Amino acid sequence: MHIPELTVIEPSCTDGVLELRLNRPDKSNALDDALWQELRTTFDWADATPAVRAVVLSGAGKHFCAGIDLAMLGGIMARIANPDEARSREALRRLILDLQDCLSAIERCRKPVLAAIQGACLGGGLDLACCCDMRYASIDAVFSVREIDIGMVADVGSLQRLPGLIAPGLTRELAYTGRDLGADEALRSGLVNQLWPDADTLRDGVLAIARRIAGKSPLAIRGSKEILNYSRDHSVADGLNHVATWNAAMLLSADLREAMQASRERRPPSFAD
Repeated sequence: MHIPELTVIEPSCTDGVLELRLNRPDKSNALDDALWQELRTTFDWADATPAVRAVVLSGAGKHFCAGIDLAMLGGIMARIANPDEARSREALRRLILDLQDCLSAIERCRKPVLAAIQGACLGGGLDLACCCDMRYASIDAVFSVREIDIGMVADVGSLQRLPGLIAPGLTRELAYTGRDLGADEALRSGLVNQLWPDADTLRDGVLAIARRIAGKSPLAIRGSKEILNYSRDHSVADGLNHVATWNAAMLLSADLREAMQASRERRPPSFAD
């Protein structure tokens, strides 16, 4: 298994679980150019690598991610400069779409992605967390849609994904006020699945959940994520039709035979990647 060369993400893979740690702790893991691009690189690689069965995304240091790097934000005007205002605005649109795609790579990845969040999860960091399948946090975690405080509309995913994770009214309150959402309220609202007392127990707990996922049929796990994402964006009837087609193609698998045989023999199943 050859993990791509990375500079600001620290990867490790054990027993089918790929752990990706944002590694700019001196900048609270703020999203600079390199980190945006490496997120897409690593999740595209995880998607294409059969040995990866689940991914845990975490942040080095005290914080998960404090949002977009302000130095990068400040340099955007120079990057899109053009004598023609229309071309400048087109370049800005293309830049926003590219940043969206860097995060959407997490959602496109067929493997479940578990976010382990401590400290700050702000602005772009919340956009990042919302792309993951599940979010887990330590009790010091703080979430916020911070874009409103710098006079902009959040544009890389939180306004689209948050309403599917928490109540729409709470989404609007966070988007309009920029207020902090503490860990306890995040748990009550359904934004996070579970809380741990500190970053170390959080990491251990989330890795344990990821290892449990990695022990299941990879084909069925990938199919479940496909169906869940499709059903979220379509009607119930469309979702039922899609899963019928999926299982018509995938149900009669070696994984199904192995799961049934292991059950009869009272042993853990062993699945191919």
